[in-house]
Amino acid sequence: MKALTIKEPWATLIINGYKEYEFRSWKTNYRGKILIHSGKTTDKEACSRVKDYNLDFNNGNIIGECIITDCILVDEEFDKKLRKSNPVVYKNNHVGMYAWKLEKVIKYDKLIATKGKLGLWDYQK
Repeated sequence: MKALTIKEPWATLIINGYKEYEFRSWKTNYRGKILIHSGKTTDKEACSRVKDYNLDFNNGNIIGECIITDCILVDEEFDKKLRKSNPVVYKNNHVGMYAWKLEKVIKYDKLIATKGKLGLWDYQK
C-alpha cells in the first residue's frame, strides 16, 4: 500500500480532521488509499501554533489512512479560501504548491512503527 511521511504536527492534524489538504511542491496523479506516516521530524513553530488542539504526536509511526481524491495547483484565490477556513492550520502561503485533497480519514488505534521515506512510498508489512 502507498504511504506518505508527513512531519508533525501536520500528520496528526490530518488524522484528527483539522487538515484536509497536504501540500507538496510536486503534482501526483495517484488517486486512492494511502497510509499516513508521522515522520521523525517536527515543525516546532507549527506545534506551538496548534498547542490549543491538545494533540498527541506519535513520531515514527503509521497513524492512520485516507484517500487522495484530487491534486490542485494552489492559486491566490484558493490559498485565501484555505486561510479563511482555518487560519491556524493554513497560515502559511501555499501559492504555487500542490494541494492533495485527503478524504475518508481513519485514525488507527494501533500504531505501526516503521521508518518513513521521501515521496509517496510503498509500505511492506
